Amino acid sequence: MSALVEVQGLTKAFDGTPVLQGVDFTAERGSTTVLLGPSGSGKTTVLRSLDVLETPDSGVVRIGDSRVDFGEPVPDRAARARRRHDVRALRSHTGTVFQAHHLFPHKTVLGNLVEGPVQVQGRPQGEAETAARALLEQVGLAGREDALPSQLSGGQQQRVGIARALALEPEVLLLDEPTSALDPELVGEVLAVVRDLAQRGQTLVIVTHEVRFARDVADQVLFLDGGVVAERGGPEVLTDPQHERTQRFLARVLEER
Repeated sequence: MSALVEVQGLTKAFDGTPVLQGVDFTAERGSTTVLLGPSGSGKTTVLRSLDVLETPDSGVVRIGDSRVDFGEPVPDRAARARRRHDVRALRSHTGTVFQAHHLFPHKTVLGNLVEGPVQVQGRPQGEAETAARALLEQVGLAGREDALPSQLSGGQQQRVGIARALALEPEVLLLDEPTSALDPELVGEVLAVVRDLAQRGQTLVIVTHEVRFARDVADQVLFLDGGVVAERGGPEVLTDPQHERTQRFLARVLEER
């Protein structure tokens, strides 16, 4: 059985500066993949390439039965239309949780959760609301359906962000440093939700600097440096790294925490 996620030869440059230089990895269904690395290493660009919030210069991304070859020419209108169709299909497999919450400030918590399923997926309002209430209970926010984002703490807003992404029933949940914008005392409540998702078998790809948390949940760790995967393996990468650059990075991050 093939992996759920497959990335081959991913490259990306910004203003002529290479950011990704041939990234390859696979992720099995139900697994948790953690992307680590210093600022500018390319880890967020990898994550954003999976749902094409960044368009790679070349390489292939496959999720489930959807595949886009970004190196394939799109010379005419028909080819561009096929590419747009393939990108939409790829995105249909993912949900994304950002560093900032990006909730609709004028909508209630429930309104934020049902927006995507109703407007994008065309699901009935009642069905979407029932599913949204179950998700809010799952992330520990039952009873806050009618609250506005401004009435919630940062940790609660991020948990709503996770529930909103899950409301689209993605096969793969992408999390871009989901605790980086939070006060330290709020980090734990968000990590507890992510840990629960991992235990439930949700496929996760996470960019994080929370090394101890990553050690607990990761099935696969990719350490990126200079746009390449410098080291990869299981959780042992975080306890016994073999690459000198990984060792220095982990020592610095753990010291800061």
